[in-house]
Amino acid sequence: MMSEQAIAEKSKVVAELKEKIARASVMVLADYLGLSVKEMTELRRKLRAEKSELAVIKNTLIERAVAESGLPEFKDHLKGPTVVMLGYADAVSPLKALVKFIKETEKGGLRIGVVDKQVFSRDDLAAISKLPPREVLLGKVVGGLKSPLYGLANVLNGPLRKLVYALNAIKDKKG
Repeated sequence: MMSEQAIAEKSKVVAELKEKIARASVMVLADYLGLSVKEMTELRRKLRAEKSELAVIKNTLIERAVAESGLPEFKDHLKGPTVVMLGYADAVSPLKALVKFIKETEKGGLRIGVVDKQVFSRDDLAAISKLPPREVLLGKVVGGLKSPLYGLANVLNGPLRKLVYALNAIKDKKG
């Protein structure tokens, strides 16, 4: 039997993870098999720079926190050593840092993730990690919306501009 203290500690871990999942824009479950303590520390440092964190949490506690958060079950993906990456600002940057680290070290691997409350497979997460940051995407959207407006303004100003040139030509001819 587990002691009341152990049960309280596990409940606290589940409650904290549930709160972090609610705040996170991205959550990824990954393998960390083969990573040394030094490599884990390096990965944590890189992820902290991206406003995210990395935690090794027991699979049963992850399963409970995910279920209490209203997300689909991840039971099939909770086998073996699991690390949870939670990103709080931009969803792409921490994912990009994690994927890059996995490629560089050739250790560990993505399992499944949640981006903006939507579940994605390992392949989808790898594809998302290749997207530019949110600010760049928003800039492209704004630029795409702005260019037709500039074109419309030029088209509407064209006849007015021609009228001004014609009036100036008449003025120069008479004057």
